[in-house]
Amino acid sequence: MQAAFWLGCLLASVGQTFAEEKAPASDPLMALHKGFVDEKTCASCHADQTAAFAKSHHAKAMATADDKSVRGNFNNVQFDHDGVVSTFYRREGRFFVRTEGPAGKQVDFEIKYTFAYEPLQQYLVDLGGGKLQALDIAWDTQKQEWFWLGEGSASKPGSTFHWTGPFYRWNRTCIDCHSTDPQTNFRPKTNDYESSYVATSIGCQSCHGGGAKHIEWASAKLANASTAAVAGLGLSRVDANTCFACHARRTRLVDGYQPGGAFLDHFSPALLRSDLYFPDGQILDEVFEFGSFQQSKMAKAGVTCFDCHRPHEGSVSAVGNALCTQCHSESAPERFAKNDPSGAFDTPAHTHHPQGSTGALCANCHMPERTYMKVDPRRDHSFVIPRPDLSDIYGTPNACTSCHEGKTSAWASENLDTWYGKAWRERPTIAHAFGGATQNDPASIEALRKLVADEEQAGIVRGSAIAEMSRRGGAEVVVDVTAAAKNSDPLVRLGAAEAAGSLPPEHRLDAIGGLLGDEMRAVRVAAARTLGSTQSLGFLGHQRRDFDAAVADLKAYVQANADVAETQSSYGTFLLEQGRADDAEKALRRAIDLDPALPGARINLAELYRATGDNAKSEKTYAEAVAANPDRADLRYGHGLSLVRQKSTEDAIRELGAAVRLDPVNSRYRTTAAIALDSVGRMEDAFALFDPALADGATDANLLGTAIQIGLKLRRYDETLRFAEAMARLQPNDTQIAELIRQLQVAVQDGK
Repeated sequence: MQAAFWLGCLLASVGQTFAEEKAPASDPLMALHKGFVDEKTCASCHADQTAAFAKSHHAKAMATADDKSVRGNFNNVQFDHDGVVSTFYRREGRFFVRTEGPAGKQVDFEIKYTFAYEPLQQYLVDLGGGKLQALDIAWDTQKQEWFWLGEGSASKPGSTFHWTGPFYRWNRTCIDCHSTDPQTNFRPKTNDYESSYVATSIGCQSCHGGGAKHIEWASAKLANASTAAVAGLGLSRVDANTCFACHARRTRLVDGYQPGGAFLDHFSPALLRSDLYFPDGQILDEVFEFGSFQQSKMAKAGVTCFDCHRPHEGSVSAVGNALCTQCHSESAPERFAKNDPSGAFDTPAHTHHPQGSTGALCANCHMPERTYMKVDPRRDHSFVIPRPDLSDIYGTPNACTSCHEGKTSAWASENLDTWYGKAWRERPTIAHAFGGATQNDPASIEALRKLVADEEQAGIVRGSAIAEMSRRGGAEVVVDVTAAAKNSDPLVRLGAAEAAGSLPPEHRLDAIGGLLGDEMRAVRVAAARTLGSTQSLGFLGHQRRDFDAAVADLKAYVQANADVAETQSSYGTFLLEQGRADDAEKALRRAIDLDPALPGARINLAELYRATGDNAKSEKTYAEAVAANPDRADLRYGHGLSLVRQKSTEDAIRELGAAVRLDPVNSRYRTTAAIALDSVGRMEDAFALFDPALADGATDANLLGTAIQIGLKLRRYDETLRFAEAMARLQPNDTQIAELIRQLQVAVQDGK
């Protein structure tokens, strides 16, 4: 009888679901995708889980704008930033903002959706063509005030980072993670979108996958069918990969992520690059949790997100240190017998802070916070041990001075010496390898090599180390990259695939050719991109089939990111390397159409024309790029070189000079500008670009050599001697330089 009752409820809800498929939804973007059901269907059987989930921030990730969802002040208030006044107001029960539009004029926009819930809330407006844009002015839910999300000066209308530009486009940047089964549905012919999702915010099917088969299974079970309609429960397996799909700094490889699959088959994660992570692995840029957690001993021991977080509420499963002492107690849990986490940690003897104080909380020392989007503090998940001794060397943050404002790292280190002795300073750390590489320390290559070889290190550390080695070592690390490509950890292989791009082309195929057939899509795509410039029918041989299959994966990645200008630009470069100039030109022009302000696509297009011998088109393309971005030194430099090829020397000198002014520390720009000036007899102007102070600490042999040549012509022996001495420091065994210095010393002495 009870089964019949629940069956009736279930079938009624299913009937309602399919009826609603044809009915107009309150949210015009909602649609029932194949394999999915209305989210209300889940609640008919899973009331407790639904109630718990409703309290979470996940459930409030996105909503249609109404009195219940909007948290900002729209009572005709104004916000002024950089002279742009935005007015937030209400009219007839709807929410509006009057602010600077895409043409630079004040325009009224209706708020269509809220985005996030706390500690900040953003707002989406419709610019037409299905484009939803996130305002760069957000509401601080704690301070109850509006604030600007950007950094530095506000971007101009028409630029990538203006709120109406591609960076703030929900369909392109945000859609993956705030709704249920979001589908971008970009239309390249019109540059429009027909985006849709099953539910406005994150819902049950975001993590469990489409529920249609589960409904079939439940219907068959409740009807006492002899066999279930489908195998298992008809739901995707939920594990940490499901969380990482959104909680990672990653690139989407395919359209339509479905929970339950391997993370590296759907996404390619960012490795521990110096612009994203501090040298010790702590979070720097907005990288979310995947990259830091992968480094931790906890991940290696088998700890998952669900050991600490309640999956439906989205909250931690215990308060304060009780969360950590679930495992880090005096008795080791059986589950972690091979990775013993036991010990007396929640005591003043360990923390050296009063029980219950802020400093005694495990998370405050081992998961320090870093604030993103100006008001959103997020905890590091690498679970590092505070190392204030590294802070002064590599600029890494440490929990001690982050908490004790005004205190120095030396002060913190002295306290740790007092508490624990000095052995803590010798604890293994990845900071010396990655920090040394950032500082161009020659010893960093060997330090990175040791990390790659250390099986105890996390895969993301080893993969990042081999990528960093290659950037620093080039041909010197061919053997290392080749070995890493055979590693059992896919993140190490991913690092090897990326690393091979820094090897001489003739070594790349031998090093990573086997990765073209790798089991993980992320590795195959990286290998295809790296090998694109080195392949030919004869060169690839038996690996041609794997290469073609990997290129198909690459094309799927490009298609999945059809609205991302950077992706289309890099694909254009790949096509040019394949000898497909016409297709490359189309891809690069598509990138420029998507984001006219993107300089990289214009540079690549100009270089395509140069490579195919059309110098006039190359110069014209550079000129257009400079007009759109006059303050970009790289564009002025590229334009200068294109003018040299057109034999417009004076115009070239003007552009090269602009590049030097915009980027005065770039030795290549300075050297090229000096050569151009010297070529037209302006030797004094050329030599003026080489301030003798540049010789101190100079590392560019081309700059020093050019300065020496021009200085000798001008008989400016005193200054030239300084440049020659700097060259000798770079090339201590060069007998010609030694002889030149001797002669210059004589000339200087005679001149006195």
